[in-house]
Amino acid sequence: MIVCKFGGTSVGTGARMANVARIVVRTACETHALPVVVVSAMGGVTDNLRHAAHTAAAGDRRTFGLIRDELQQRHEQAIQDCVQDAEHARGLRAEVSALLQDFENLCSSIHTLGELTARGLDAVSALGERLSARLVAAALRSQGHPAQTVEATQLILTDNNFGSATPLMPETTERARRVLLPLLEQGIIPVVTGFIGATREGAVTTLGRGSSDLTATLLGRCLPADEVWIWTDVDGVMTADPRIVPEARTMPQISYGEVAELSYFGAKVLHPLAIQPVVEPQIPVRVLNSLNPEHAGTLISNAASQDLLIKGITAIRDLSIVTVQGRGMQGVPGVAGRVFSAVARSGGSVLMITQSSSEQNICFVVRTIDTAAAVAYVERELALEIMRGEIDSVSSLDQVAIIAVVGAGLLGKPGIAAQVFAALASQEINIISIAQGSSEYNLSLVVDQEDVNQAVRAIHRQFGLERVAAPESAEGE
Repeated sequence: MIVCKFGGTSVGTGARMANVARIVVRTACETHALPVVVVSAMGGVTDNLRHAAHTAAAGDRRTFGLIRDELQQRHEQAIQDCVQDAEHARGLRAEVSALLQDFENLCSSIHTLGELTARGLDAVSALGERLSARLVAAALRSQGHPAQTVEATQLILTDNNFGSATPLMPETTERARRVLLPLLEQGIIPVVTGFIGATREGAVTTLGRGSSDLTATLLGRCLPADEVWIWTDVDGVMTADPRIVPEARTMPQISYGEVAELSYFGAKVLHPLAIQPVVEPQIPVRVLNSLNPEHAGTLISNAASQDLLIKGITAIRDLSIVTVQGRGMQGVPGVAGRVFSAVARSGGSVLMITQSSSEQNICFVVRTIDTAAAVAYVERELALEIMRGEIDSVSSLDQVAIIAVVGAGLLGKPGIAAQVFAALASQEINIISIAQGSSEYNLSLVVDQEDVNQAVRAIHRQFGLERVAAPESAEGE
């Protein structure tokens, strides 16, 4: 059994939806089993939906109507391009119109209330996947293969943390098997809405932005699947962002731990949480290109390839490094705990931590958008120590970035850090802070944001990642 997920670019037009249908049919022929299909919204649709909801709450009654008309036109054009039967197309247009009318009604209610709750935003945001799933199922039927849209609200039960809901696995497993397995046994391809779930009370939730990958791996674990295939618009997991490093190559194989580190530190190929559900059952994940389906892509599994010490280099921009400094911190228990509890209360997320061995300062990295609140909360928490002179300052440095050098080869291999530092020194790039995770899969460096691209290119050259062997064709797999 294969779970196939297609991202927003892969379903971005009617022609691409028809291409998705061909890929699904080919997958069924090659694997001799019907796949479960998971789809994202058409590219850009979720952003438009969220914009409509926010402007409605701000008192704008015009924008959501314009967005509704734009979405109607875009999806009707897609129907024209991927559905051949005229009667079937008419029924599908009626479904699209009904869903968009629900969207307009929701936005009108938000406008009347003058308030947008997290629950309301989830209800609006979910519409894109609900539309695209219907069109992809129709494209499959148009090519002669039975298919049925399945709303993930029937499958994925979550808590009520709207905007970033957590799936409840025992119930989700039972529901997924009860709904999906009978369809497959009847020869029907299920086309599931990614990104969304529902609470016990039936309220629509979302799993976080870009989380259709997570939907796919969750279903892969629940059924269980033999593999999960993530179809995107690049040829797999690459050694670096090709927009920064033109000679970046696709990695034929990478481990769960390595891809999790790359995703967390900014690689766009997979949602950061997507790999978690498949690690324990060791379900392989393939990252493939729907626009170049003959390419073998990248296989993600429990085994780490030993061909390369370093697998990839990625970066997160628009960060700030916050420093808490003072001689009074030395030997005083609990200061670090109080600092990070304060940051948590501010709503910020800490991306990296370093502390001097003298315990006279703690440095941590947060997103620049969260910096002012994080500093204010830490200053409030340590107000007494600051007044006593035990803490000298809580300061921040903006316009920095984290570069993550990732690879299982870092584990116990001497000299890797020295090569990284030599590469940066050759370009006269200053390192502001350094950290290495306990997994030893990741060496993280903080540098000035203006140096990021040059630094990534220098490290990529240092380790010869442009010489990664190209994967063999996927044809015939």
